[in-house]
Amino acid sequence: MNKGGGLGRGSAVAGAASGPTASAGASAAQKQKALLQRVEADIGNIVDNFSYLVGAAPVSDPPVRNSQEAFMLEMRSARMVQAADSLLKLVSELKQTAIFSGLASLNDHVEQRKSELNQLADTSNQLLSALGEEAAANLKELESHYYSSAAKKLFPLEDTT
Repeated sequence: MNKGGGLGRGSAVAGAASGPTASAGASAAQKQKALLQRVEADIGNIVDNFSYLVGAAPVSDPPVRNSQEAFMLEMRSARMVQAADSLLKLVSELKQTAIFSGLASLNDHVEQRKSELNQLADTSNQLLSALGEEAAANLKELESHYYSSAAKKLFPLEDTT
């Protein structure tokens, strides 16, 4: 029932780049192609079966039917129901894909924010380290000033050892 109209779409994405982005793009293009083929097949199925049902149901004839005609009508209507059910499942799958792709973009945002915060933490650690080194240098300078001054004799430091 596939008329082949969906073939060839999205094939330029596959060779555009390399790496994980290209493979994800190729996968998305392949999935889109498969979904379009499913839609075309299901819609074609519904149209074919409906056309048969309309053609097999004459209005002006007397309501006498043989069992083969009745069976064909039942079979065609069952096929229409199956194709409609397949389309409903496809819609559900598309909804799930939309939800999960939203979660994927949310995960990407979380990862980006996490890397920004990690960079901020590294910068903060570097600043704290530099501040600690500067404080240690100032303390050494103050100690040397103290030991070489006259204040050492006036206010001796207590020796705890």
